[in-house]
Amino acid sequence: MKNIVLIGFMGTGKTSVGRLLAARLGCAFHDLDKKIEEAHGMTIPEMFVRHGEPYFRAREKEAVAAAAARGNLVVATGGGVVKDAENMRALRKNGIIVALTADIDTILARTAARGQRPVLDRADEGDRRAAVAALMEERRLLYAGADVTVDTTGRAPLEIAEHIMQTIRIWRK
Repeated sequence: MKNIVLIGFMGTGKTSVGRLLAARLGCAFHDLDKKIEEAHGMTIPEMFVRHGEPYFRAREKEAVAAAAARGNLVVATGGGVVKDAENMRALRKNGIIVALTADIDTILARTAARGQRPVLDRADEGDRRAAVAALMEERRLLYAGADVTVDTTGRAPLEIAEHIMQTIRIWRK
C-alpha cells in the first residue's frame, strides 16, 4: 500500500496526527526528524548549531529517500522537506501527500517552546509572528501541491486522523 505522507508547517500536528493515523491504519509511523536524530546521535537543534542547516538538509534528503523506498508507512516530515523538489518527487512516487495547515496564532502557540525549532528560534520574540508569516508565505505554494489539505486549527488530533482516513480511503487501494 502507498505511504501517507504528512507535510506542513511546523506546529500543524504532523507528529501527533501521524502517530494516531498509523495506529488506526495498522501501519508503521515514521517521523523523519526522529529518524535523523537517531541515525546521527544528536538533536536537530544540535545539528543546526554544530554543522548548519545545509548539513541537516542533506541528512533530511537521505531520510526521505529511505522512507520513500518503503511502503505502508505514515510519514511525518519536517516542515522544510517541501523546499526540495527532489524530496517531494521521491515521497509522491509511493505516497499520498497530505498537507496539514493551521493559522498563525495556532502555530505560534504550538511552537512557543524555545530550543526545539531552530528556524524560528533565530527570531526575537517580537519578530516570531513575522518569521512564521514569512515562512508560511514562502512555502504556501509548495504545500498547495498536496493531494489533500486539512486545516488543523482548533481540531483535536484524533478528529484530524479520522478525517484523513476517510478522505484518503480511495487512494489506499
